[in-house]
Amino acid sequence: MLKVAVVDGQGGGIGSLIVKRLREAFGEQIEIIALGTNSTATTSMMKARANKGATGENAIAYNADRVDVIVGPVSIISANSMLGELTPEMAVAIASSRAKKILLPLNQEGIELVGLQYEPLPHLVEKVIECINKIITEEV
Repeated sequence: MLKVAVVDGQGGGIGSLIVKRLREAFGEQIEIIALGTNSTATTSMMKARANKGATGENAIAYNADRVDVIVGPVSIISANSMLGELTPEMAVAIASSRAKKILLPLNQEGIELVGLQYEPLPHLVEKVIECINKIITEEV
């Protein structure tokens, strides 16, 4: 079974939308692990039907290499992003993980990704669904 970690912070709104759509699209075909930088974010993703949830620096660092895919905004690989909630250790653990990373190009941390056409969050989440579907298809 494909293990997908969804990483988010602050209120968990982005992560909960991702978890909700993953669950709608794949049902119980994948295991979704909610990794929040704080308990509010984790709780929000758990309410969206993640299978498991964990909070904080150690949880994110520990799980980053124990999943197949990591999903979240591009800021999850940027130290001190999310108003400082995402620590340097979290960013390094995610960026150096062997897991495939599917990152949404949201411009919240002063990072400009050139060559991309910016789209609304719901459209980006649909692209996440397409990427996960491709990974599942390649596994079979």
